Amino acid sequence: MTGLSDSFQRPIDYLRISVTDRCNLRCIYCMPTDGIRLMPHADILSYEEIRSIAKAAAELGISKIRVTGGEPLVRSGLPGLIGMLAEINAIDDISLTTNGILLARYAAELKAAGLRRVNVSLDTLDAAKFKRICRNGRLQDVLEGIEAARTVGLNPVKINMVVLSGVNDDELRGFARRTVTDGWHVRFIEHMPFAKNGTGDSFLSVAEMRQRLAELGKLEPCSFKGNGPAKYFRLPRANGTIGFITPVSEHFCFHCNRLRLTADGKLRLCLLGEEEIDLRQSLRGGVSADELKKLIKIAVVSKPLRHQLANGRVPQDRPFSQVGG
Repeated sequence: MTGLSDSFQRPIDYLRISVTDRCNLRCIYCMPTDGIRLMPHADILSYEEIRSIAKAAAELGISKIRVTGGEPLVRSGLPGLIGMLAEINAIDDISLTTNGILLARYAAELKAAGLRRVNVSLDTLDAAKFKRICRNGRLQDVLEGIEAARTVGLNPVKINMVVLSGVNDDELRGFARRTVTDGWHVRFIEHMPFAKNGTGDSFLSVAEMRQRLAELGKLEPCSFKGNGPAKYFRLPRANGTIGFITPVSEHFCFHCNRLRLTADGKLRLCLLGEEEIDLRQSLRGGVSADELKKLIKIAVVSKPLRHQLANGRVPQDRPFSQVGG
């Protein structure tokens, strides 16, 4: 294993793998109002194809994998994939991002297969508002999923809240208090613009979020396990943490360490860009392991320095649910 670095000398050691574009929710910031056209099943990578890509990437220097969707738990047999990835020697961390609806059902099986931890997307603690934001599902199922994950040891369980002005920003303090009362690890995320979602002008900066949390006490910086760009803090007397992710107001592109594999087999070079390299066609054409590694190296070298939101360029090619976050 030699390690991977892009043309800007950023180490690349993290691969996010989307296993499906399907989801059992229809969150307003993730899917357009009229839904999306789902990928044909024949276009979706098999678990064996995903493993081949992950193994090649690991042999080049990728050591961390996060499984995403859509909603990854709606894909049948996901613990089997986790087990396949866990058998790759160079992979030392496998995590999952989920909306939590099915997490209570699968938490123990995922842990046994080799999953280390989970991030749960949860944007409100109000059951009625949950229905409005997610357009489907039950808040109680998510809360039960969080507790199940904690119980079986998928820790730390991180709670990801996308903050939408005029929608759920009135719950910032309530989520923050959970870090004191329940030991939650909450991450507040700025809303990222995608052309094919239907949220309109709902951006709230992290600076504004922090102002609203000031009345709860001083936020003390702290260190916390993670592979992403969040900056972590603690409130007084809190066992949990508060993280802030600022993809828009204070981008972290200069420290980007990741590639994204879409469910239909494209290596996406930037979450907020449209450049992709097709691995599926090569895989199904009988590409060798060495040739597959060459394609991954091309993707790494082709990574852009940063996204172009400041220049008004918003991704137009895919809805957020097809990118995997």
